[in-house]
Amino acid sequence: MYQVGIDIGSSAAKAVAMKDGEVIKTILLNTGFSSRKTADEIYRTFEAEGINSDNARYVATGYGRISVPYANDAVTEITCHGKGANYLFKENGTVIDIGGQDTKGISLKNGRVMKFIMNDKCSAGTGKFLEVMTNRLGLTQDELSKLARQGNPITISSMCTVFAESEVISLIGKGTPREDIAYGVIESVVTKVVQLISQVPGEKYFLTGGLCEDPYILERLSKALNSPVTSVPLARYAGAIGAAILAEE
Repeated sequence: MYQVGIDIGSSAAKAVAMKDGEVIKTILLNTGFSSRKTADEIYRTFEAEGINSDNARYVATGYGRISVPYANDAVTEITCHGKGANYLFKENGTVIDIGGQDTKGISLKNGRVMKFIMNDKCSAGTGKFLEVMTNRLGLTQDELSKLARQGNPITISSMCTVFAESEVISLIGKGTPREDIAYGVIESVVTKVVQLISQVPGEKYFLTGGLCEDPYILERLSKALNSPVTSVPLARYAGAIGAAILAEE
């Protein structure tokens, strides 16, 4: 039997198929307007690989978990991210998950979630904040980070994404170098993430979510937390991996 975990987030949908404790297939899609259509596309993609409801068990998580009609079960994000992070990192510590609409901090001990905190009332310090700013600056996330590395310190102080965007527009109007603005954008996210994570401190930190392969984000978080923040490419799929593990259990 295969175990399939599906994590339909606000911005991206991630899915993994596992067998014998190993990840054998991953899928990454934009969630789009309809979580149901995205879930159907995931099913068809796995089906083309010979993985279907006859030989697999499905567990869904994320914002769109109720939109996966073929799922055998639906489980909360915190539980799945905890399971997935423990599978990936196999150490006690605090998981930092920067998602599209929220940021989560999850304290893990011996594979169990001991405490968690979530910012889900404002998009500041999330992937959505970065998406708005990169679009405003005409950059990709990779380009933003590369420019930020060359920038001089500048502060974007607004806590609200809408007002922060207005700040950026004002800075552009003043002729502020784009690399300086990029630096300010990244530092704004890092500051807000660290403020949240301070409520679930750990000796070690692990980054999951779509920014897990951004070395500059990892570097700035590590400096702000005074402790190394590590990650692996599969950390983008932590929630889906946790859901697949729960499918096996």
